[in-house]
Amino acid sequence: MNALSEFAPIGALIAISVLVAILISVLSFLFGPFRPTSRKTAPYESGMKPIGPANRRYSVRFYLIAVLFILFDIEVVFFLPWAVVFRDMGLYALIAMLIFVGVLTIGLIYEWKVGALEWE
Repeated sequence: MNALSEFAPIGALIAISVLVAILISVLSFLFGPFRPTSRKTAPYESGMKPIGPANRRYSVRFYLIAVLFILFDIEVVFFLPWAVVFRDMGLYALIAMLIFVGVLTIGLIYEWKVGALEWE
C-alpha cells in the first residue's frame, strides 16, 4: 500500500471543505441581498455614533497579557502527549512533568508578584 494513500481521506476532506466554503460564498454573493445605503455603510459602535478615530493605541499591558496567555496556552498543549505516553514511561515521565509544572508555577507566581497580570 502506498504511504500517501493513507492520507487520501484527509486530503479529500480538506478538498470538500474548501469547495463547500467557496460554493457557499459564491451563492451568497450571487443570490444574497445587497442594498447598501449611507446608514448601512456608516460605522457602528454600540448603537452610538463613533467618537474619535477608529484606530486607537492600546496599552503595552494588553499585549503583555496576550503574550502571557498564549505562552501558558501553548505550554498546556504539552500535557496531551505526556498523558498519552505516561504509562509507558512510568516514573520518569511523572518526574519530568512535575518539574515542568513546577517551572510553570514559579513563572506564574513571579508574574503575579510583579503585577504583570493586573489590568488597569
